[in-house]
Amino acid sequence: MSSKKALITGITGQDGSYLAEYLLEKGYEVHGIVRRVAIEDPAHRLWRIRHVLPRIKLHAASLESFPSIFQVINRLQPDELYHLAAQSFVSYSFEDEFSTLTTNISGTHFVLAALKEVSPKTRFYFAASSEMFGNAPHPQNEETQFNPRSAYGISKLAGYHLSRNYREAYGIWTANGILYNHESPRRGFEFVTRKITSQAAKIKLGLDDKIHLGNLDAKRDWGHAREYVKAMWMMLNHDEPGDYVVATGTTYSVRQLLELAFEVVGLDPYKHLVIDPDLLRPAEIHLLIGDSTKAQKDLGWSYDVSFEALVHEMVEADLSYYGHAPATKK
Repeated sequence: MSSKKALITGITGQDGSYLAEYLLEKGYEVHGIVRRVAIEDPAHRLWRIRHVLPRIKLHAASLESFPSIFQVINRLQPDELYHLAAQSFVSYSFEDEFSTLTTNISGTHFVLAALKEVSPKTRFYFAASSEMFGNAPHPQNEETQFNPRSAYGISKLAGYHLSRNYREAYGIWTANGILYNHESPRRGFEFVTRKITSQAAKIKLGLDDKIHLGNLDAKRDWGHAREYVKAMWMMLNHDEPGDYVVATGTTYSVRQLLELAFEVVGLDPYKHLVIDPDLLRPAEIHLLIGDSTKAQKDLGWSYDVSFEALVHEMVEADLSYYGHAPATKK
């Protein structure tokens, strides 16, 4: 069992919660950075990590405040730091480019600068994103040219280059995980996957009657977040630092996701669907599909959760969340 110390920014999010569980299983001492408001309102803001709270240590800090980040890192001197925190909802980045760029770019810079000054031996993981590729030729791998189509994608590309620069210029051990869309029952309700599965459950239970969506033909490479966080750990425990695409290598449309989710609850989605032009992206990415050959070969990472199993799990969890017994898989 490990006696390593890990610090996670974004520990209250989907990925942070799964990663905290995974590191605890490996015997890590797990710490997380959260906003003070989260500590003051744990029932609402800490729900994803409520079950592990007695086993982890939370520290109040903000990615917008370099002194607060500096103090936590200086005090802990972690062996590994997983930088997952970000303004991560792409649609919001079209509505509020300023906060997306400021939070995501400056926050990453603050963490790296603090490591350089007071904890240069810490291994650093940056949560990059497939959104950096935009409409680049597919399947995309580590050599594909980036072409981001949103402020979010641009902010992640800046963080990716900051991470590489601190590796090459200052000798900081950094790894960039270029993760494709990854979902779970812990996904935020604002994301299209959780929006679809939760609305399917609510409509089945008579709590709602409509689902509003934008582009049904956008295609994504969707995997399970629980499996993707394992790749994060593998990157920081590899012999050499590097950058890795993490993806399933298969793609499904929003339409297929919608139909499958409503199939689980035995409903026709098109009797409830409303196409809302306001939900269309100003600059749409039509297809994202990743090639994770390097991660499979170098890290030994593998993925075997089907898209159908992922959607079933999410719908069943939402049926339970809204007060109904889980659906039976067909």
